[in-house]
Amino acid sequence: MRVRNRKGASDLLAAYPQYVILTPEDCKGKWASIFGNSNPIHIEVGSGKGRFITGMAAQNPDINYIGIDIQMTVLSYALDRVVEAGSPNVKLLQVDGSSLTNYFAPAEIDRLYLNFSDPWPKKRHEKRRLTYKSFLDTYKEILPEQGEIHFKTDNRGLFEYSLVSFSQYGMTLNGVWLDLHASVMEGNVMTEYEEKFSKKGQVIYRVEARF
Repeated sequence: MRVRNRKGASDLLAAYPQYVILTPEDCKGKWASIFGNSNPIHIEVGSGKGRFITGMAAQNPDINYIGIDIQMTVLSYALDRVVEAGSPNVKLLQVDGSSLTNYFAPAEIDRLYLNFSDPWPKKRHEKRRLTYKSFLDTYKEILPEQGEIHFKTDNRGLFEYSLVSFSQYGMTLNGVWLDLHASVMEGNVMTEYEEKFSKKGQVIYRVEARF
């Protein structure tokens, strides 16, 4: 998600330390203390403007959520949603998804969400896809044994690639949705992109994969 730089985004993030963790490397192995409870922790890598993470937090108050995005401006818009919702079980981090082991200890995270990630369609950019094997190595380290990745996209090519990547990595596919919004799945929380694409009639794909 590319957006214009937002004036004052840095100051805005700094103004809400109860939601935005500016030094996440100091929190590695300490996230239960940061949240003040021992509830499960779910993270969304590429949280966009925060619709999914705040929706999930409201739906599941006994789960802690961490939204991650590398872009400061995008994260600042996610913060707007978090502040508006007053979500006590949400934290936000401005970090890169490839460096998660710098911020989370082994098995510290219970579930990971990837929603509408950049498809990087060119073969030479394969290693940038968030379901490439090097990213799966990182996710596996911070998730527990049999930890899960929940993945959604509108891009068929990325979805097919990800199914193969998960399978070649030895992961188990718990569920595959070839048309999520035509399914009977309950409790789906949409992202901004998901709403936009579905209104245009585009199919939304989803998979739950377990290590």
